[in-house]
Amino acid sequence: MLNKFLNHRLEKIIIYTNRLLSNRLNFNFGYEMKLLNDKKEYKKALELFDEFKDKMNEKFSSMIITQALKASTQINDFQYGLNIHRMISSRLINDDYILASLIHFYMHFGHIEYAQSLFISSEKITLAIFLGYIKNNEPNKAIDIFNKIKNPDQVVVIVLFNACAQLQNDKALNVIKKVFQEIPRDFHLNPRILTSLFDALIKCNDCSSAEIIFSKMKKKTTESYGNVMSGFNKENNPEKTYYLFNQMKIDGIERNFVIFLCVIKALSQIGDYSRCQLVIEQIPKSFINNNQIQNALVDMWGKTGYVDQAEKIFKKISQPDHIGYTAMINSYGLNGIGTEAIKIYRHMPIEIIDEVVNICVLNACSHSGLVDDARIVFNNIQNKTEKIYTTMIDCLSRGAFFQEAEQLIDEFERNHLPIWPMHMALLSGARNVSNAYLSQKVYDRIKKLFPESTNPLISAAILLANTYASSGDVDKASDIRIQLYKSSAKRKIGISWTVVNEKYYEFRAHDQSHPRSREIYAELEKMSKELIAHGHQFDSSWITRPINDNETIVSVLCGHSEKLAIAWNFVENPNTSRIQVAKNLRVCGDCHRATKLIAAIRQCEIIVRDANRIHHFYKSGKCSCNDYF
Repeated sequence: MLNKFLNHRLEKIIIYTNRLLSNRLNFNFGYEMKLLNDKKEYKKALELFDEFKDKMNEKFSSMIITQALKASTQINDFQYGLNIHRMISSRLINDDYILASLIHFYMHFGHIEYAQSLFISSEKITLAIFLGYIKNNEPNKAIDIFNKIKNPDQVVVIVLFNACAQLQNDKALNVIKKVFQEIPRDFHLNPRILTSLFDALIKCNDCSSAEIIFSKMKKKTTESYGNVMSGFNKENNPEKTYYLFNQMKIDGIERNFVIFLCVIKALSQIGDYSRCQLVIEQIPKSFINNNQIQNALVDMWGKTGYVDQAEKIFKKISQPDHIGYTAMINSYGLNGIGTEAIKIYRHMPIEIIDEVVNICVLNACSHSGLVDDARIVFNNIQNKTEKIYTTMIDCLSRGAFFQEAEQLIDEFERNHLPIWPMHMALLSGARNVSNAYLSQKVYDRIKKLFPESTNPLISAAILLANTYASSGDVDKASDIRIQLYKSSAKRKIGISWTVVNEKYYEFRAHDQSHPRSREIYAELEKMSKELIAHGHQFDSSWITRPINDNETIVSVLCGHSEKLAIAWNFVENPNTSRIQVAKNLRVCGDCHRATKLIAAIRQCEIIVRDANRIHHFYKSGKCSCNDYF
């Protein structure tokens, strides 16, 4: 009996001792493998694993398995990792650390479905599946997983913001804002979280929120400045980009190549000669001959109205690429020099002519009345896209070739769904020649084809009303405008901007927000009297709404945003010889005629860039567009 008891105790001691030795051996091997992995000696770690496997007859600890999977993942040996998975015992298969390693392993090799099946079998949410979705460009799924993670740490939050940056949509933006409000306040002090949040906001086009985060960042870098400047450019807020460019100089932060590209793009939106000149003087010599910088400068000078400066830069480029050619062709087109645009186009290597180049040259023809040249270009284009068709239809419509324009629309719609810009181009052309019959016909077609397209329908109704007014049918024009007014349809607000004495100013129609509005309106009244004295008759057909009891035709038309901007220039500099104004809408016919006369009366060159082109109003009283707009 005693012997039996002693043998039983001895067996237990042996089992316990073996288990202790096995655990110690497991720990030692696991620790050694970890040290090798930390030193990135992954193959040696796997050699150690093979040695252990032979000694211990595949009795592995969780630590050894995870280190072996890590090593096989790092050396991209899928088969080795697969063999490890096969030898994992049922005792360890539900271990959270092993599951996380397996998920990471399969995600690394793109086996998302298998990783998902492991994840579903796990009771605990793991970071591995979350990171795996990010690695495999599945940000939507990553966000869904995040919503199930309780008390996410700072690393998880950073990864989430990176996922949202990938998505770049409203859903992602809502997640960003919600998470940032809910995370602990001490997370807000982590510069990496702020940087990833800032990047996500920029990529989701929320520059206003990004600007707030940017102001909280203690250590601002050249890269962070570049990101927010690029965001402001995308949001058509170039003045803030220009401000940050100057702020970098004040703060002593290096302005690299990307920063100069950002500010040049901003200047092309602002359209002011003096600012362009100031920035050019600051471009380092090492950048000035760079192809990207040169292309951007050509574009900037063209959009500012200084084609001669654009030409100088373009001629310095030894081998222009398609971007350089496009910028120069577009510069000629915007400024009404279509013949030069055609010349450059014909000298371009055929292999670099793409859709954008073709659109730019057709647009140049359209704004210069070169319909025959446009026909030749259009007929030689092999792949005619919807944008190319639209630009050609615009060219024909401006030239009053309405039947040909309609035939092109029909040709396109035989194989494609209708698109409203083609019909709007035709309607705009009919408006230019006061063709009320065609305008009504096109408007009815737009209404039938695009009943849900609110903004195009509003624009079309305004054009139709203007056509009736210019053709003498004031009652019909008034009816349409009253219907628009009663419908509370939101029209795009006209905004003009100008730089006066180095300061940027914006004006809206009938703007009273300027602190010196009284002086501006006094100058407007003075200008209107001068215009009337020189024979100008204010054209009511360009009024797009009902006139109120306290208004007159003159007061409504004189309140247009570009006239306010011009008046402000004269208030600040009565004897100025040059004024530059840019606006977001097309210049109306009355403003166009009035500005020609103002330029002659005041002997001041006025450059106005509207939504379609650039108008150079000369001191002679003529415009570079030859009234072809």
